[in-house]
Amino acid sequence: MAGSRPLRADAVRNRTKILAAAREQITLHGPDVPMDAIAEAAGVAVGTLYRHFPTKTDLVGAVIAEHSETITVDIEAAAARVGEGSRAMAEITRLAERTIEAAARDRSVKAAAQTLGAAHWTERQEQRFRAAMERIIAAAVADGDLRPDVTVDDFLMLVLTAPTDQEPAVRSRWLALFLAGFTVRADQGAGGA
Repeated sequence: MAGSRPLRADAVRNRTKILAAAREQITLHGPDVPMDAIAEAAGVAVGTLYRHFPTKTDLVGAVIAEHSETITVDIEAAAARVGEGSRAMAEITRLAERTIEAAARDRSVKAAAQTLGAAHWTERQEQRFRAAMERIIAAAVADGDLRPDVTVDDFLMLVLTAPTDQEPAVRSRWLALFLAGFTVRADQGAGGA
């Protein structure tokens, strides 16, 4: 058993290097980057890459799952901050900003996922994401900042329709306009006109 322990640590290191290289190479060169280029960038043999990820879909799926887990953990942390007294609408705004900027950086990875059919969220990640967002949304509604008809799916629509191919100033303005449609004040202003 003791002899297999270093191999296990090596395998974990190799997997981490492969995922980082895949993210970087797909972002730099697009979804058609060859697997051997990813292996070279990771500093591993092509066979090592294929032992961890038998297909490019598996590799891109793992990169996306890692990205989705980061977002899920971020949303859960925001929900915890709301539970500790942070203003929910401020957390929604910051979450949207971080998520959209991450999507802007990883556009090629997402394109590869769509091209190859790699899943974006595991079922468990989606459950966790939805539960945390529901708590944040309920708190923002209770604070009187968010329209009561806003749902988790509306937040997903915000993120999925973001102009991630535009400059940061355009993304920022787009987000401000989109979020204005979520707020009670924007709703009241439209009703009063």
